[in-house]
Order: sequence, then structure tokens, then C-alpha cells
Amino acid sequence: MEEFYGFLIDNYTIPLYFITWIVVIFRYRIYVDTPLKFFPIFIIYTFLTEVLGYLIWRFDEFQFLADDAYSNYNVIVYNFYAFISFQFFYYVYWNVLKREKHKKWVMYGVYTSILAFLVSLFFQNPFHISLYYADIISSLILLICIGLYIHEKRTDKEMYPTKHNLMFWTTLGLAIFYCFFPIIYYLGHELPTVASNYGVFNILMIVVLFMYACFIAGAIFGRRKTFR
Repeated sequence: MEEFYGFLIDNYTIPLYFITWIVVIFRYRIYVDTPLKFFPIFIIYTFLTEVLGYLIWRFDEFQFLADDAYSNYNVIVYNFYAFISFQFFYYVYWNVLKREKHKKWVMYGVYTSILAFLVSLFFQNPFHISLYYADIISSLILLICIGLYIHEKRTDKEMYPTKHNLMFWTTLGLAIFYCFFPIIYYLGHELPTVASNYGVFNILMIVVLFMYACFIAGAIFGRRKTFR
């Protein structure tokens, strides 16, 4: 039991993902016919990715390759997750945006993100290292998508309170997280000593908590007719 408690303390984001999944499943009816209809699948995928990453890191039985050179390397799981998560949110914003010009810009962003990951494969081994250049580029593209959504929202003449809009909460969480993510990832991989001395990855964990708190708040306070 003590080992289990130790696991929860060291990996507190894992139960957070599961709790978020329970909440979004329970409130699924408020967004079942919206671009976020696949949100529960994404959340449970996040949870399973973290669990698998932990198992690969801790137990030899969960290694993908027999080669000892890849022992305890779970980075491939997170590289694949990063690619899927960016494409998921691009899909969401492409569907939410109304203006055709903005939709085209999102599609250009999708192509750029995919190209960034493909090019990274020629210079970085995805089994050994995070494809962080592609992650950073894709993060900036997602921030542009968020900016387009906010711009369109400012021109909407809706009478519903923003706090009842699940998309607002989702955007708030993503915006805060991805404002910090590119900087932290760059420091962590290019200036690891600076990142370690200043504890920048602790900041990353804080913004992860904030982002998922926003997801939970959106599911709880969201109303079906106010989604936009």
C-alpha cells in the first residue's frame, strides 16, 4: 500500500487524467454533437499513455524492443502521443472556426506540423529523444489556432455567459499550457542545466494541473446550448 501511495505522489497527473475522463464522460451529453465529441477518447488515451510510459520505465516486461540499448526508453510513446494530440486539437479548431479563411490557415498549420514531425525523424531518433523541435513548432501553430478562435469569439453576438461554454474552458487551459510548453521544452533539451537549476519542469507540471482543471470546470459548468 505504501508503494501505491508513493506511486500516486510521484505520478499525481495520472489520477488527474482519470478523474478528468470520468467527469467528461459523465457530462458527455452537453457536447456529444460538437467538435469535442471525441474528447473522452483523447483524455483516456492520455491516461493510458502515461500508464504505459510508467510501466516501460519501471518494468522490463513492457519493453518494445529486446535490444538493451532501448531499455527503459518510453519516449517513443510520448512522441506518438504528441503527434496525435496536436492533430486532435487542430481538428477541433478547424471545426469550430466559422470563417473559411481561418479554416484554410488551420489546414496550412496541419501540413506544417506533419512536415515538422517527418523532418525531425531524419535528425532525431524517436526511440531515444523527444522530437522537441516538431513539438515546439506544432505548439506555436496551435497557439495561432487558439488566437483565431478568440478573434472570432470577440465578434460573436451571443447572450450566453462564457463560463457555460466548454470550448472557452478548453481554450483557456490549452492557451496557458502552450504559452509555457515551447519555452520549457526548449530549455529542457537545449539548456538542461538552466532548466534543472530553475526547476522549469515544475512549472510545466503546474500548468498541466491548470489545463486539466479547466477541462473539468468546462465539463461541470458547460451547457449544451452555449457551446461555441
